[in-house]
Amino acid sequence: MAGTAGTPGTPRVLRAMNDRAALDLLLAHGPLSRTKIGKLTGLSKPTASQLLARLEAAGLVLVTGTSEGRPGPNAQLYAVNPTAAYAAGLDVTPERIHAAVADITGRTVGEYELPTPGRRPKGPVVQQVTDALDGAVKAAGLARTDLHRLVIGTPGAFDPGTGRLRYASHLPGWHSPTLLDELAAALPMPVEYENDVNLVAVAEQRLGAARGHEDFVLLWNEGGLGAALVLGGRLHRGWTGGAGEVGFLPVPGAPLVRQVTKANSGGYQELAGSQAIPHLARELGISDIPSGPYAEVAAALVARAAAEDTVLHRLLLETYATRLATGLASLVSVLDPELVVLSGASLASGGEVLRALVQAELEELAAARPRLVVGDVHEHPVLRGALESALAATRDEVFDTSR
Repeated sequence: MAGTAGTPGTPRVLRAMNDRAALDLLLAHGPLSRTKIGKLTGLSKPTASQLLARLEAAGLVLVTGTSEGRPGPNAQLYAVNPTAAYAAGLDVTPERIHAAVADITGRTVGEYELPTPGRRPKGPVVQQVTDALDGAVKAAGLARTDLHRLVIGTPGAFDPGTGRLRYASHLPGWHSPTLLDELAAALPMPVEYENDVNLVAVAEQRLGAARGHEDFVLLWNEGGLGAALVLGGRLHRGWTGGAGEVGFLPVPGAPLVRQVTKANSGGYQELAGSQAIPHLARELGISDIPSGPYAEVAAALVARAAAEDTVLHRLLLETYATRLATGLASLVSVLDPELVVLSGASLASGGEVLRALVQAELEELAAARPRLVVGDVHEHPVLRGALESALAATRDEVFDTSR
């Protein structure tokens, strides 16, 4: 009968559900024996054997060895075939494009970083993207056509109505209304675009401090100040993709910034963004302020203040914590999240000392009482989130054996 292949409860659909459950267990636990897979899925030994034979024939699992150290004959161990599919992610900033390729198990197999300094891009953005991607693909020993999906993370967000990048005037070359069409024509795989801070939240939800949490806010402070909002387990992007652009939030303690899109800044950014920390340190009379990009200087100052228990350093941290809590109070008062994750170099460098100060201040400023934690994904969190997002969609496609 036509259409029965996709009918819930049919043998084919039930087999596909069992296949996916087994593949997810192998991803989570690593190599497993047939007996262990049967126990974890509740399947009988014959059914588990048929499942593994089916997945092996489809190229989705392979035998990686045998179990040792137990009585009786050694059992074969099965694992997800890492070459079953590949996905890629890009982390785009004004200074560089960082690309990576991962196999379907999540292991990064190739990386490449393309410098893009200067206010005027050197070459078309499409060329930059393809050059960065090709560098990672080459490092992985693959070709572009081997990739199932690509997720590109940028500051701001592409407006779904116009296709233009908004909230990121500092990213040169990315604002053409035809850019997405040009990228789609140049790349042979499906391409998705996501805000960079949203991707950090994806990484923290799947790998880090927000695992198991359905409602949380991630506050990011590095090159810019932003937030990601996860409600009911899903990212809340807003009507134009601008949900979480908290740097534009008017806050007490900062002058009212008008025409924020032209200034690419707002009250909360001016009060608590990374660029404000060196200024605050100078005002407090702290000496030996390092030179360099303001985000790196801010992170170094916060780390030093958290490590050195002097009056000035304590005052720097306390003032910074109050400024952070001022903006967070508005967010938690509206959203009432279960958890707030502090991420980005200018927050993570303060560690537990800064976290505790922000928590105490927030409890004074807001009626809601979310728990604050420091993010766990420290190495390239935007890129890791892009890969996790691309892998999730790739697995849904490749692991679907009902077709």
